[in-house]
Amino acid sequence: MKVAIAGAGNVGTYIAADLKEAGHEVVLIEQDLDLVARLKPGLDVTWVAADACEVSTLARIGIETCDVMVAATGDDEDNLVVSLLAKQEFAVPRVVARVNNPKNHWLFNESWGVDIAVSTPHLLTALVEEAFSVGSLVRLLQLGDGEARLVEVTLAPSSPAAGKTLARLGIPRDASIVAIVRDRHVEVPQPETVLAVGDEVIVLSTGEVEPEIKRLLIG
Repeated sequence: MKVAIAGAGNVGTYIAADLKEAGHEVVLIEQDLDLVARLKPGLDVTWVAADACEVSTLARIGIETCDVMVAATGDDEDNLVVSLLAKQEFAVPRVVARVNNPKNHWLFNESWGVDIAVSTPHLLTALVEEAFSVGSLVRLLQLGDGEARLVEVTLAPSSPAAGKTLARLGIPRDASIVAIVRDRHVEVPQPETVLAVGDEVIVLSTGEVEPEIKRLLIG
């Protein structure tokens, strides 16, 4: 996989190092020449000292050949511009953008070319809620324009899903159970899998069928 990352701050360089170690081809774009000179010797990726908000920069690195664009600068405006250019001008299949100010999260959607918006404060809130929310639905992540959502429900003793197989559960067409965490182990869901009290059920669904997911898993 070929990944382009805009921004060589702590977030961008960490992602770059992680992806490189996993065997992916990484291009890291940073306009601060001093920062590039300081970090380049310690990070074996393709460095481009230029402004990622410029069409010419993205064209020069062949962004259209990348599988993923990551807009990871510390400026939300820059991340939106990078995302829009990558998607609209170069049709990059997947665009992931960092949200620095949670108040700007609503802007990071499909109209700005963002497939996945990552807001650290929102993720932390979701993780805190998840730890204490048995029997309630917790939103972990919004995808695309916000219509697709990754949600989690820890089954309470009163859950109507406890003791049922997934085949009998009747999950709606616009939703899918993607994983079940049981006794700290991740299980790949199968039609014959029987749900149990305490299971953490992770569901990918649209907002339209979320009430039905609540009814099936919570009651």
